[in-house]
Amino acid sequence: MNNRTAIQAAVEARLARRYRAEARFRLFGILAIMAAISVLILLIGSIGAQSIPAFRTNELTLQITVDPARVDPAGDRSEASLRRGSYSSLMQAALREQFPSIGERSQLRELFGLYTPLNSARLLDEVIANPDLVGQTIDFSFPISDDADLYLKGLTTGTSEMRPGFLATPSGTSGEITLRANANVFSPIVSDIRAQLTRRALAVEERVARYRQRAANATSEESIERFNSEAEHAAAEAAELRALAEPGADSVEMSPDLPSRLVRINGGTVLIERISDGGRVAEGHVLVGLESAEASDDWTIWTLETPQAERRITDSQIAWAEVLRERGLVRSVFNTYLFTNADSREPELAGVLGAMIGSALTMLVTMLLAVPIGVATAVYLEEFAPKNRLTGFIEVNINNLAAVPSIVFGLLGLAVFISLFGLPRSAPLVGGMVLALMTLPTVIISSRAALKAVPPSIREAALGVGASKIQTVTHHVLPLAAPGILTGSIIGLAQALGETAPLLMIGMVAFVADAPSLSLSGLTEPATVMPVQIFLWSDGAERAFEPRTAAAILILLALMILFNAAAVFLRRRFERRW
Repeated sequence: MNNRTAIQAAVEARLARRYRAEARFRLFGILAIMAAISVLILLIGSIGAQSIPAFRTNELTLQITVDPARVDPAGDRSEASLRRGSYSSLMQAALREQFPSIGERSQLRELFGLYTPLNSARLLDEVIANPDLVGQTIDFSFPISDDADLYLKGLTTGTSEMRPGFLATPSGTSGEITLRANANVFSPIVSDIRAQLTRRALAVEERVARYRQRAANATSEESIERFNSEAEHAAAEAAELRALAEPGADSVEMSPDLPSRLVRINGGTVLIERISDGGRVAEGHVLVGLESAEASDDWTIWTLETPQAERRITDSQIAWAEVLRERGLVRSVFNTYLFTNADSREPELAGVLGAMIGSALTMLVTMLLAVPIGVATAVYLEEFAPKNRLTGFIEVNINNLAAVPSIVFGLLGLAVFISLFGLPRSAPLVGGMVLALMTLPTVIISSRAALKAVPPSIREAALGVGASKIQTVTHHVLPLAAPGILTGSIIGLAQALGETAPLLMIGMVAFVADAPSLSLSGLTEPATVMPVQIFLWSDGAERAFEPRTAAAILILLALMILFNAAAVFLRRRFERRW
């Protein structure tokens, strides 16, 4: 009894340890899945948060008079005559009507910088499509410039407003004016400016000390002289900043290196350039004309925290954009241009339509070449080929090709399809052929695995009732292997959809402003694909390309998810159980 009890206790102890090990294994598996899901959610969430600004855009709507003298030189409303019209001048005239006080050429250049001149091509297309618009006044909406769009979305600079509540009197309504307040309401600005100047002076003085230390450690006369010269220039700059920051100075000058201060009063906007008289007087120039020069206690001091020297949009453009928004001429809308336009050098006009069409044409060629050839190869190797050294050599090379870097296939396409056969560069036809070569090993391997999964009894039963080898394969084996073949093929195509390196080698990195046509001729037209479009936008100099890059990544991920969902659906749709 004691031995039996001891053996039973030992068995129960081993079972308990096994159950605990299994519980730990399940726990580790659950934790691994949760970690993977968390990383995936974090990745997609960060990309989604960065892409949000790209799905909204600020449109400017102007009432444009389609003057016949400007748009129809011949007066016959023919397409040839309408194409010679000056549509950009119509847009400029409509925008100038909103700010009649602006007359200087430099200010007009800044004003017209609120939109890209390429929008005039859209106005041209509308007039050509409907010549009856000539002589009419129409509402024309177009995207505002990317810099103004980023500002209106709050991505350029922080802003703050202060309402002093004291009486202020402007000396005029336009040009250079003076604002006189009955209290030292500008003193906080003076204190803030002097504090910033002091901080900058300290930074420059630290630079002076570093230059002098380098001069002391230098061995050559040339280096000593250069470092001493740099130290002298920095010391002079520091002394100048110290002088401007002195509390006893009569006035404080504003500069592009300091946060901009604007005053909104009597329906206009004044940019402060100088503050004097103990913070009671501010001098500056008018950005938006004042309605009157009467004294008012209903005015605000508007601070743009990022200095003008550190942003692409000027103080004047910010003031004009705010006025246009207050008048209801600028409104935030869903960014349809992202989906209806091809690529553009101007971020506000750039879209993914051309890349999506290029991807569709490229994947069409890839599918038509890789799937039939890959499945036929798998059927031959698995069902018909004799088992000898030649087929063994072929199988080994197919497996090796599946591990070859994708850029090697790009080099092969460049050398064979373009250099040898003379096919056009940057064309979906060549891109599809290169991706088909890259996808073939995946399709062959997955198709062979699906064919192997068909029970041998199916083949034996078909052959036993008198079916030929070809009938057995086509009527019985292939239908049962179809779900696995479709799944492997679609996953291979989805992988090809996300490839970039081989397409860069055949020239699909080129800037393509027009979307290729959805026809056979489009296969040989210049095009790009979604991964390359993302690559180009990520390297764009304009900051507005950053959210568009993230948006394009989301669109590509959505296409990949659709491909994988199609694989799951087809597998379940054609799956047969035996």
